[in-house]
Amino acid sequence: MPHVICVRPIHEEAIARMRATPGVTVDVLMDLSPESLAANLPKADALIVRTIRIDRAFLAHCTNLKILVRHGVGYDIVDVPALTERGIPLAITPEANAVSVAEHALMMMLACARKLTSFNANMRETTPVWGAQTGLPTFDLQGKTVLVVGFGRIGTRVAKLCAAFGMRVLVRDPNIGKGSIRGLGFEPVDDAATAAAEADIVTVHVPSGPATRNLIDGAFMARMKPGAVLVNTARGTIVDQVALEASLRAGHLSAAGIDVFEEEPVETPISLLSTPNLIMTPHVAASTAEGLRRMALDSAAAALACFAGTLDPDVIVNAEVLARRN
Repeated sequence: MPHVICVRPIHEEAIARMRATPGVTVDVLMDLSPESLAANLPKADALIVRTIRIDRAFLAHCTNLKILVRHGVGYDIVDVPALTERGIPLAITPEANAVSVAEHALMMMLACARKLTSFNANMRETTPVWGAQTGLPTFDLQGKTVLVVGFGRIGTRVAKLCAAFGMRVLVRDPNIGKGSIRGLGFEPVDDAATAAAEADIVTVHVPSGPATRNLIDGAFMARMKPGAVLVNTARGTIVDQVALEASLRAGHLSAAGIDVFEEEPVETPISLLSTPNLIMTPHVAASTAEGLRRMALDSAAAALACFAGTLDPDVIVNAEVLARRN
């Protein structure tokens, strides 16, 4: 009888859907102590996980595992080679959070352009400074140039939202043909750092990995237009946090909107957090009510498809393991 363990709760509708499937049982694991993991993980045919790190020590307990499902898109905290060695597919939910993250990225752009957090703090003062006398410069998105770095499911949506605001949209993604980018009405560029000199806003939408670690580094930021804005809703490792802080404090970047950090969760203070022209959120871009529901339902669908032998290769990170099963 296939048994699914959800490591921490997911949307109740997804759990109900799995429990309604004949022969499938589901548990939600709240206690993540070593003793609890050792006692419960061997029972799992499928695991649905959100933020817990999946390494070889964790997987050593998963003696019956048929599939690991990541409730989300990023999998930088999952040891994919260890899964592949054992022939265990890693499923993600690639479409579920794209709309939510894209909207969050645009919200960050607007918040930075309109100095939202500064005005909000001012209005909470005993005697707020009123109107234009605040001296806080703001700007319209219309007519500005945005550089979208990464043109996947999220990046394409961000580009369309920016275009709807009347922005000129530059795109850098070496994996997407220039004709495809032009066909959607955007301008492909050959080098992100060179294009950054034209951009009023740079927004990042690439996956985490060795090739993208510190992709946006001090040299990149130095080439950005003075007064530009940087938005990162992808992964914290993509932006050099030390360089970002230096650029913000020096005033070269006028603002940044950051949803992700190099080390998560941020449990000890880091000096970046005290930078006044930084707007930050705690890795919640995907976590709208709708996004969480979609991710949960897609996670459940992947687990059930595994049991039925109908896994979609498009949602599997290490799809080569599927060939071994055929």
